[in-house]
Amino acid sequence: MNTKNTYTQSSWSLDDLFKGFDDPAIEATYQKLEAQVAEFEKYRSILTSDISEQKFMEMVKSLEAMEKLGHKIYGFAQLSFAADTQNQKALIALARIQQFAAELSNRTLFFSLWWKGLDDANAERLLAASGDYRYWLEQIRHFKPYTLSEPEEKVINIKNITGWNALNTLYDSITNRYVFHLEVDGETKELTRGELMTYVHSADPDLRARAYQELYRVYGNEAPILGQIYQNLVRDWHNENLGLRGFSSPISVRNLDNDIPDEVVDTLIEVTRQNLDVFQRYFKHKAKKLGVEKLRRYDIYAPVSNSSKEYSFAQAAELTFEAYERFDHEFAAKAQRVFADQHIDSEVRKGKFDGATTFTILPELTPWVMLKFQGHAEDITIMAHELGHAIHSILAEHHTLYTQFASLPLAETASTFGEMILTDLLLERETDPDEIETILFRQLDDAFANILHQVYLTIFERIAHERIAKGASVDELSELYLANLKEQFGEAVELSDEFKYEWICSPNIFSMPFYSYAYTFGQLLVLALYKRYKEEGESFKPKYMRILSAGGSVAPVKLLAEVGIDVTQAEFWQSGYDIIAGMVSRLESR
Repeated sequence: MNTKNTYTQSSWSLDDLFKGFDDPAIEATYQKLEAQVAEFEKYRSILTSDISEQKFMEMVKSLEAMEKLGHKIYGFAQLSFAADTQNQKALIALARIQQFAAELSNRTLFFSLWWKGLDDANAERLLAASGDYRYWLEQIRHFKPYTLSEPEEKVINIKNITGWNALNTLYDSITNRYVFHLEVDGETKELTRGELMTYVHSADPDLRARAYQELYRVYGNEAPILGQIYQNLVRDWHNENLGLRGFSSPISVRNLDNDIPDEVVDTLIEVTRQNLDVFQRYFKHKAKKLGVEKLRRYDIYAPVSNSSKEYSFAQAAELTFEAYERFDHEFAAKAQRVFADQHIDSEVRKGKFDGATTFTILPELTPWVMLKFQGHAEDITIMAHELGHAIHSILAEHHTLYTQFASLPLAETASTFGEMILTDLLLERETDPDEIETILFRQLDDAFANILHQVYLTIFERIAHERIAKGASVDELSELYLANLKEQFGEAVELSDEFKYEWICSPNIFSMPFYSYAYTFGQLLVLALYKRYKEEGESFKPKYMRILSAGGSVAPVKLLAEVGIDVTQAEFWQSGYDIIAGMVSRLESR
């Protein structure tokens, strides 16, 4: 497969949505949406327990058609904002569609409230006729105990526009305008956060330290403001979900949304705590490899060799596609579709959303992938990861808008699996012993970032939500986070005080509370799946395809049980840590 001189870094095209903010199709879509909402409101009068299956499904499909139009407008505004968080037109467009979406939700709210209140016998009758919409409809009824009256739900929807949504947009706008300064080779560079973080992988220990210190200098100076945003988001979450809806705990809200029992998440966290020694062993070995008595937190991602291999964007694409092709041609073809449709933004720009992410807007449209490619080895891994998300979405594109996207704990499955098939290819191709060792160490660096770090973010969130409800200050939260880090690293890593601001740099805890454990869930799940792939070969693929192509149409626990995985048992999660322990032993024996 030859991609040389074919793939170059660029911004993405949004033409599959709209041609620009002045595109008259935007206003036409708003008008069409308004007309559809007005028609849908007429259904209120026919909502009775004996409604026919045909009329019920007509309503469901009408609701989906409206939401698709809304997703198209919102997607355009969201992607425009992600490409440039300082773009005023994007901010205005985002605010407008959020306002409209809240009004749409309020005008169609009567349907979900009626559905939640319908008696079980008639609900089952209608579910039997609902086809691919079934699991989505079942999920709505799961929230019945936590649903308020129609006037109360309408107030919350409106409140969120200038509350929750506004605070998250503010956080993104503030943090994505930050500029960092770092002296490199005698020259002071002005950097974005993404550019700054490349230096935490530097071979120069002083440069690594100064990169982290600059990151936390900027965020630490802003801690009173950013921390206040977080406190208000947490209070909002608590007031609505515990105070009004009656959830038993803040994390239970996310767990129900993920359709993962509280007990499964508790087990995952407990097993992680029991396996701290696995990563602490790794940190001690890495210290020995680097020739230092103890690893500093600055050194977690330090390279273990002098290898400084760089890749062009075309080379990265070539390697990623080849890795997917070796696994399955269909996977490679779907990854290439992202490029062919110009749905990838890989440039490094000031104001661009910080980090890598994938956006699925509509089932029938190729997902949009955002990268900040800088030519480093880890950038190829990120490319494979995000294209894995895109492949997952495309494999599930035959589902409805409501059942395409996998539950968060399964959403990292294809992405992490993609990283592993890429790593296998790199290890197979590499002849330089130093580079091979670098790849093996990077695997465990990534395992720390996606497993241990994410669980401990979740642990911090649980404590932070509890303490904020009791009036904890930003300084107290920072000290709690430092204590959290000390538990993670034990005596294996030396901590510096400025890392207490790391939590403020974690956008997920702001925008999606308790999202983080999904990474751990996905990573440990993929370790188990990949082990089975290596053992079973081709016979494994239909099982894996079943998981991905199901999208969000089956409960996660049920879907995994179909392929012989029981996530309710501690033994399953322990098996993931056993694999990581084996990876550590492999390094120790080299």
